Amino acid sequence: MKSTCFRLFFILFSLISSAQKNNYSTLFIPDSLKQNANAVLRLDQMDIVIASQRSMNIKTQRVVSVLNEKGLNDIDAYAHYDKTTSIKSIEAIVYDALGNEIKKIKRKDFRDQSAVSGSTLFSDNRVLYLDYTPISYPFTIVYTCETETSNTAFIPQWYFLGAYNLSVEKCALNVTFPKELGFKKKEFRFDGFNIKKTTDTDTNLGYIATNITAQKQEDLSPSYGELFPKVMMGLENFHLEGVDGKATTWEAFGKWYGEKILNGTTVLPDETKVKIKALVGDEKDPVKKAKIIYDYVQKKSRYVNIAVGIGGWKPMFASDVDRLGYGDCKALSNYTKALLEVVGVPSYNTILYGDRYKLDIQSDFVSMQGNHMILAVPNGNNYIWLECTSQDDPFGYQGVFTDDRDVLVVKPEGGEIVRTKIYDDKGNIQDGKGTYTIDENGNFSGVLKIASQGSQYASKSRVETMQPNEKEEHYKEYWDNINNLKLGRITFTNDKENVRFIEDAQMNASNYGTLSGTKMMFVVDAFNQYTGNIKRIRNRKNPFQIQRGYLDTDEIEINLPAGFSIEFLPSNFELKGKFGEYKTEIIKKDNNKLIYKRSMFVNKGKYSSKEYDEYRLFIEQVSRNDNAKIILNKN
Repeated sequence: MKSTCFRLFFILFSLISSAQKNNYSTLFIPDSLKQNANAVLRLDQMDIVIASQRSMNIKTQRVVSVLNEKGLNDIDAYAHYDKTTSIKSIEAIVYDALGNEIKKIKRKDFRDQSAVSGSTLFSDNRVLYLDYTPISYPFTIVYTCETETSNTAFIPQWYFLGAYNLSVEKCALNVTFPKELGFKKKEFRFDGFNIKKTTDTDTNLGYIATNITAQKQEDLSPSYGELFPKVMMGLENFHLEGVDGKATTWEAFGKWYGEKILNGTTVLPDETKVKIKALVGDEKDPVKKAKIIYDYVQKKSRYVNIAVGIGGWKPMFASDVDRLGYGDCKALSNYTKALLEVVGVPSYNTILYGDRYKLDIQSDFVSMQGNHMILAVPNGNNYIWLECTSQDDPFGYQGVFTDDRDVLVVKPEGGEIVRTKIYDDKGNIQDGKGTYTIDENGNFSGVLKIASQGSQYASKSRVETMQPNEKEEHYKEYWDNINNLKLGRITFTNDKENVRFIEDAQMNASNYGTLSGTKMMFVVDAFNQYTGNIKRIRNRKNPFQIQRGYLDTDEIEINLPAGFSIEFLPSNFELKGKFGEYKTEIIKKDNNKLIYKRSMFVNKGKYSSKEYDEYRLFIEQVSRNDNAKIILNKN
């Protein structure tokens, strides 16, 4: 017995001793870093050496202990390469929970594939990435990579904490650069985090951060990029796409970009010019001309999704897009610009961050920024914004991918920071009008017309392109308050001229009304009931954000079953506050007919963590009143 215990002790001692050589055992992770974490960054280090205006070397080392399946996304073991960027070395080593090496993954074992599917013109743009399926959790991956590039326009942004539910044991950034290149930086949100600057001279910058605990993603939290500490970096004198550049002012930067990068990319074949001029005909109005061209591009071309940082910022030649019928955001915007030039309509390439979450170009930090390109067509003192990657968007509609954010408009005279279209909260409308009938057995049948505008158009119009099973799933989820729902005919009217999407729906359901003896009870609000849940969060840390406000209005005629009288009718209700307004009204037309009116207006805004409970109570009151019931009594 003693011998068995000794052997077990010896094995355990040996395993721990072996693990201590590299400290990759998850046993060494402090409990404070495991709390709320799916993964722990044991070490996250980047060493950037900018040797000259045309040479940058980046060494990356990430030691990631993955605690569960959700933590797999935090490994981030991949690298892009193309004609201007080469991968000098890349490797990963996997360790088990006790820190013992179980697998070494060399370059040949990384997946190597095109970064752009469906495009031959971008065949040189590729990505190496680690595709590892773990045997068990937790485990640790040590990932190292070294890349070299001649493009110095994009110095990676450095996030000391790169995701929710991720903790950091040690994080280090070291940058070396020649003094004459005009290196600059901008620091964000360092307060409250254990970050120290190790060096800050004319040629070096360094930071180290330790023991940053994992942050939970609380409901309605802003993006982690808006909350966590980061550093933006750039050069006043940089190199991009084979051309030296200068970024001192937005005006100078935009002028350089237009003259050195965009210049010469809008040449079109003569036969295409003839076709476009014939298509536009005698039309003189620039906006109407632009509509004709935009419609032509939507029908002729398709969008090829190219990852951020791939393909650079020099667009494909317009002649290539014209021949092949596809391109990325830069290529399609530039192609549309070329076609507009043919008919005398000016337009400007516009750089921005495209995402449902609004993110601004940092106007006080002149540098290469953004991940997307659209087109700006001047219209008086304003611009019409064209999303050239979409084959469905109405002319000039921005939806929720490019609205309400600072962007860089590249004009011949230079760059200009401009705000894109802001959709007014009360212009983001969903208006419902319909009728439903309850029979003597509690069965429900109804028709409803929903008209959506503003940002709500974007979320509704996508339903039209869904497959039949997807549509059914969508509507059953949308009307999840109606049990036993059966959908009838649903038709759509997509009024692109007025940017208005209309849904006409028929439906029925058995046992919507609950019968008990001589009484029947059912919820008044059948069509637009708030059934969501705002979680109670004790000691909330994060502020919360309502990205876009909206206004929902409903007017529904309710036909009650014959032979029943109203025993109880919910009272009219009104609620006003900083977050919006809510109002319901029930009008009795006669013994068997009611008119139900509902309006709900929500303000967009950023609110403090202390205001969250107030918002939660506001929504709870809405939800409670939306669930108000009528009680009928059989005569």
